[in-house]
Amino acid sequence: MNFDLSNVDLVGQNTPDPLRFAFQRKKSAHAGGMMHAVKGEEIQSSLALAHATAPSNTFAPRCLYIHIPFCRVRCTYCNFFQYASSTALMDNYVDALRREIHWKAAQPWAQAAPFQAVYIGGGTPTDISGEQIRTIVSEIRRLFPLTPDCEITLEGRINKFGTDKFEAALEGGVNRFSFGVQSFNTQVRRSAKRLDDREVVIESIQNMVAYNAAPIVLDLLYGLPYQTLDIWQQDLNDFLDTGAHGVDLYQLIEMQGLPMAKMVEQGKLPHPADTQMKASMFEMGVDFMAKHHLKRLSVNHWASDNRERSIYNSLAKTTAEIMPLGAGAGGNVNGCQMMQTRDMDTYIAAINENRYPVTMMTMAPSNRAIAAEIKSGFDAGVMAQFKLDRVAGEGTFDALTPLFEAWEKNGLVYLEKSASGRGYLKLTLAGQFWAVTLAQNLIEVLQSQTMKHKAA
Repeated sequence: MNFDLSNVDLVGQNTPDPLRFAFQRKKSAHAGGMMHAVKGEEIQSSLALAHATAPSNTFAPRCLYIHIPFCRVRCTYCNFFQYASSTALMDNYVDALRREIHWKAAQPWAQAAPFQAVYIGGGTPTDISGEQIRTIVSEIRRLFPLTPDCEITLEGRINKFGTDKFEAALEGGVNRFSFGVQSFNTQVRRSAKRLDDREVVIESIQNMVAYNAAPIVLDLLYGLPYQTLDIWQQDLNDFLDTGAHGVDLYQLIEMQGLPMAKMVEQGKLPHPADTQMKASMFEMGVDFMAKHHLKRLSVNHWASDNRERSIYNSLAKTTAEIMPLGAGAGGNVNGCQMMQTRDMDTYIAAINENRYPVTMMTMAPSNRAIAAEIKSGFDAGVMAQFKLDRVAGEGTFDALTPLFEAWEKNGLVYLEKSASGRGYLKLTLAGQFWAVTLAQNLIEVLQSQTMKHKAA
């Protein structure tokens, strides 16, 4: 393989401090590959065939993703806001979602094999009523084949998620909860349009943990306006004090056009942290988790005990198939990768007519397994030679060695060889911080090599 090892966008800067200066900024929230778009008139027939056909491997992992596109308020950093939480609109939506659940659950692809994980995300799924949560989850459990240990996650926020909703979710069958706390600090939370003060959030989490009924997992975001290193340290301490079973540490990805960017331009908010400050916060987080002996499940996720497994999040970075349900949900079924329409009226009309509410669809590229192996390996912090060669072809890892050596020289990875000769690419702390960028670069390198080979 040929690489331009002088390209700093590919190999990073050669700097004494790669954690903070290897690259200018994180490329995106997630790594991905190129795909082949399907023409609009072919979408319905392609999806009908995909859902009518059982998967070739009924032992392969797969999941359900259910999208609830409502929020009481829009967070200043959020690019996923769709609809305000209107009771009438949510009622109509839940009715349509239940029809979609019944329709899709009856199709051959859905019944052919069990699902290992169910994720109810958004938006803010906890904004719908407790009875609606219970009904949706219980119908999923009744209509879809699930493994005995299937992880069923409900995502949401603490605000207005009281004991009644929590107990309704448990009764329906939710066995994992994920709450977007982002920061415990009241000033930071208010500036990001997060509701509830620090003390309310901590008490609410502690109350749910005390039930000892399901793992409670928190998302913390670092790099927000007003979030100093001292405040970030307190956020980490507050997480530990809640007794929550797991935590994700995510860096703020600045996107133009979002409310936060406009408020900064208008002088209503201070600038969020730059890349170097976010790197320091990541380092603090990693050190904190190690100091308190939390189990690391990925480069940005930790568990405080064996109850937290993070099955959906792990499988979503592999070749696992994911059936999408709801407006704005994305997934992949039998090679069809789709995004369901975000428009509520279009979604409801499609479901009422038993049409797939999909306006954007691509076919899985031939290198999908390669991209998935890279993403899952970099998310775990180590990529194994035998795993990459298994999906990309014998000798691929060795052929990439010049690139890996350049990354190693720049402090991003370690190249290791076992006594049996098997190689491993292990991310340094800096590499963990830049994991998505490195994964994206590697995917693009292999894609370009494939395209050159086809052209030749």
